[in-house]
Amino acid sequence: MKIEWWYWILAGFILIGLELVIPSFTIIWFGFGALLVGILLLLAPSLSDWLQVLLWAIFSVLFTIIWFKYLKPKKDNTHAGLSKEAIVGESGIIIRGTTDSYAKGTVRFRISILGADEWICFADEALKVGDSVMVEDIEGQMLKVKKI
Repeated sequence: MKIEWWYWILAGFILIGLELVIPSFTIIWFGFGALLVGILLLLAPSLSDWLQVLLWAIFSVLFTIIWFKYLKPKKDNTHAGLSKEAIVGESGIIIRGTTDSYAKGTVRFRISILGADEWICFADEALKVGDSVMVEDIEGQMLKVKKI
């Protein structure tokens, strides 16, 4: 049985479609390899079956290497500190005060900060309900604030 050019085209589209079901981002490159072999076979119908399979394997591996080595977007490893930069300097109002320094209180912001408008906070001094504060730092899930 001779492998026809449209077998490769059909296999390529099936593999590319399979990428939608199994999102590994490698199956798609095997699909592109099959499409390329189908196009080559259309242009040069005398390619032997073993050469077609070999070309498909080579093209698939090359597409995968090119993607992961040169074209893939680089990971952004700078997640640490993003939340700190977004919240330091913001001002809010104390809605649950503290009786002494470093006790936990609650601050409310006019607008949501990182998805929440109320945050647990602490300060170097006691905080009273209604005090205006500014965020100095973020430590875990708590904000260090100071009166303004």
